[in-house]
Amino acid sequence: MTVSIRVACSPGEARIAVIDDDRLLDFALWRPGAPDGVGDVHRGRIIAQVPAIAGAFVALTDAEGFLPDSEGAKGLNAGTMLTVRITRAAQGSKGPRLTARLDEPVSAGPLALLRRGPDPVTRLAARYPRARMLVDDAGLVARLHGLGQRVSVAPRGAAMFDDEVAEAIDALADPIVELRGGARLSIWPTPALVAIDVDAAAALAGSGGPSRRHEALNRAAVAAVGEQIRLRNLSGGIVVDLAGLSPRKRAVLAPDFIAALAKDPLSPKFLGFTALGLAEIVRARVHPPLHELLAGPLAAGLSALRAVLAGFDQNPRALPAVRAHPGVVSALQADPAALPDLARRIGRAVTLRSDPSLPATAWVLEKDHG
Repeated sequence: MTVSIRVACSPGEARIAVIDDDRLLDFALWRPGAPDGVGDVHRGRIIAQVPAIAGAFVALTDAEGFLPDSEGAKGLNAGTMLTVRITRAAQGSKGPRLTARLDEPVSAGPLALLRRGPDPVTRLAARYPRARMLVDDAGLVARLHGLGQRVSVAPRGAAMFDDEVAEAIDALADPIVELRGGARLSIWPTPALVAIDVDAAAALAGSGGPSRRHEALNRAAVAAVGEQIRLRNLSGGIVVDLAGLSPRKRAVLAPDFIAALAKDPLSPKFLGFTALGLAEIVRARVHPPLHELLAGPLAAGLSALRAVLAGFDQNPRALPAVRAHPGVVSALQADPAALPDLARRIGRAVTLRSDPSLPATAWVLEKDHG
């Protein structure tokens, strides 16, 4: 197995792919200007103890986090200063999860971010310690520390991913996953859980009885489910509806679910089947799942900057401008890395025009006439 880590950069964002020859093993997005905070160490202050939920709320420099009693909140009073580390990213209206179980003393001073946690490149480099790394932006390489001779800079204009890997990465944004043989998965995140449906589609042709063909199809689909959970960083409760088999006959696939999840670094657990025959999986939420990162105004704004850069590469004399919904413009302006990164690449600042008549994540490229 020849494993490599490829990092393809665009303004404000890097796509990080772990590749075994031509197969995608792991994937992550890194937005240096909008990190998820996991691993960050803060000097915080207890705001209030909340016995009903066995923990305390902690004021951080730019947010409020939750510190469970089991992670060091028990017995602390409001106003207590303490050092905490973020163990789980914020989710919706919920702030980040914290721990105070650190091997370092509490330092005096006001609320402060003491140090950042590891970035996604560093995390994946630690997971694959023998993998060579190729990055297409020397500016990003300068931000990576401790990786030494493992990192190389790709020649300008070189393709970072071959066609098969590029297609696999693009497919992660699609809720429908086409499987070999004609079956497909439908992946639908909801506020409560992630629902995955296995559809036999045209995959039941062949020899053997219907029951045997359904079992073979589902065995292959279960392996794909494990891969997609990991690549998309799906988390929380996950239910899988298999194709064709009765609830009683689905139990034979329990070992397949366990095997499909076995190599996942977050150690998801297969919990069994419900009375309806739905497979239940639970996977820890640490970093935001991919579908959350690909949604919202910042994701839209970064896609606009990619389009600006692509247009500049084709015609460097064109003056770029982006007309976008105010939420998209605000998200880009709030990101301290994205707009300066684009300006570094094209030699000038991009013009942003706010247009409230556009849909919430819409943007349009225009010429800048100065």
